Amino acid sequence: MRDESTASEFDRVAKATTVVGSLTLLSRVSGLARDIVIGYLLGAQSAADAFFVAFRIPNLLRRLTAEGALSAGFVPVLSVTLATRGRQEAVRASRAILTFAVLFLSLLTAVGLLFSAPLTRLFAPGFAATPEKFSLTVQLLRIMFPSIFFVSLLALAMGYLNTFRHFMAPALAPVLLNLSIIASAVLLLPLLSQPVLCLAYGVLLGSLLQFLLQLPFLRRHGFSWRPSLDFHSPALLRFLQLMGPAVIGAAVYQLNVLVSTILASLLEPGSVSYLYYADRLLQFPLGVFAVALGTAALPSFSSLAARNDVSGLKTTLSRSLRMVNFVSLPAALGLMVIAVPALSLLFQRGAFGAADVLASARALVFLALGLWAVSASRVLVPLFHAMQDTKTPVRVAFWTFVLNLFLSLVLMGRVEAVEGDSPFVLAVAALSQGLGAFSLSYAGLALANSLSATFQFAALMWLVTRRLGGFAWREYLSSLWRNLTAAAVMAGPLFLVAGRVQWGPGSGTLPVQVLSFLGLVAGGVAVYATAARLLRSPDWPAARNLGTALTERFPVRVKR
Repeated sequence: MRDESTASEFDRVAKATTVVGSLTLLSRVSGLARDIVIGYLLGAQSAADAFFVAFRIPNLLRRLTAEGALSAGFVPVLSVTLATRGRQEAVRASRAILTFAVLFLSLLTAVGLLFSAPLTRLFAPGFAATPEKFSLTVQLLRIMFPSIFFVSLLALAMGYLNTFRHFMAPALAPVLLNLSIIASAVLLLPLLSQPVLCLAYGVLLGSLLQFLLQLPFLRRHGFSWRPSLDFHSPALLRFLQLMGPAVIGAAVYQLNVLVSTILASLLEPGSVSYLYYADRLLQFPLGVFAVALGTAALPSFSSLAARNDVSGLKTTLSRSLRMVNFVSLPAALGLMVIAVPALSLLFQRGAFGAADVLASARALVFLALGLWAVSASRVLVPLFHAMQDTKTPVRVAFWTFVLNLFLSLVLMGRVEAVEGDSPFVLAVAALSQGLGAFSLSYAGLALANSLSATFQFAALMWLVTRRLGGFAWREYLSSLWRNLTAAAVMAGPLFLVAGRVQWGPGSGTLPVQVLSFLGLVAGGVAVYATAARLLRSPDWPAARNLGTALTERFPVRVKR
């Protein structure tokens, strides 16, 4: 009976992953279209650096408040309340949590608008040397900062809907954000003095539309918007207890990204943008599968933990991590091989030139090294949260941050400070003089992120093995080396073919290049699937079942 229950939970995870993953694929495609527009308008110049920093600040705070609350507190607490006290009590608890969130987010938004200039100085100290760039970043931040209010409410709505196993509307929401940015760039461009302002207003409008999309689905699942000032609710108090350490953990995790942004602002112009464009391509496989799998697994992990089903947790975790191996390993090697073709095809037009393609590709290669580890951690952290243990991921994230900072200073090279720089810049410059053993510049920051992510995964795996009293290491390692070998077999011919095709403007019409690129990707997938079958990858049957589930959910009807 337990085996059937465990299999049922993993089947739920697999089916939910197909829904979230397929809709996330749609959002990533629209996101790439958005980034093409951004690259065309801004390239990798000062305005682009200003936009990416201003966009990253509320995005970082959103991940601290919204995603920290969602992953660590909301879903586990709501799952336990639903299982032990019923649906009506779960709705009542949600109202109390949402009321508290609205009050807190209103205060946070007001503070952010008031302190936009100090926040910009904190997140991009290198911009202070260029007053126009600094002023533009502050202006953009003031336009986009209120978006944190709506996207944080969106994250809580997503937690509620995911608890009731509804994944469609939350996964579809990012599409509205991307379309809003694109539409604003097209419609507002003739009306505003600077193209970058169009993008900022698009972010604000898109964040509102994402939240509004959830309203009818929340109502369908019984949610009530009546405010509740029951701040003594046991569910709210437990939510806050779990959220506190998780927000700190999310803060430390996001500081890895923040450190790269701050340090990149001290390097040559364009460094922030190179890392951004490289990360956008990395987020494509990460979001389509790893984030989707982590999102889908959290309710199942929470349900198994509430029943104290340790065996079920181990089995579901093992199968989930093996699926991470199956997808992330070929994705990482594939990104390394096709970095230049992908970036050329997507971004090389307008202000984004060939030199920007090569620089962004260099960053992408080093970022892709950590894709496997980041993907696996996206599954491990929700498991700890499902067990209502938010402190362990915090401790691991702290040491990951320390390692990332140290490696960044070692790998990026020496930074020269000038008179009038902030104390932080002076400190970084002094440390880089002693630690800067290599001169990889922004690529060194990307490599530091990958190495620290690998450490985080290894530490979490060691701790979860102790926590669960063991792990199916033989099956996992078999999955790892077979899938890695299959990915290496795929990378060889992919590299040879990609190198024989000319990419970018002047190398053929766009439709021909698009078809060539899609053929390259399809060929890589076919080679990998064939190699995985010949090597008897233990994850091939599960991957085939995922494909079958996706086909059944989104059938393609052929007219006869």
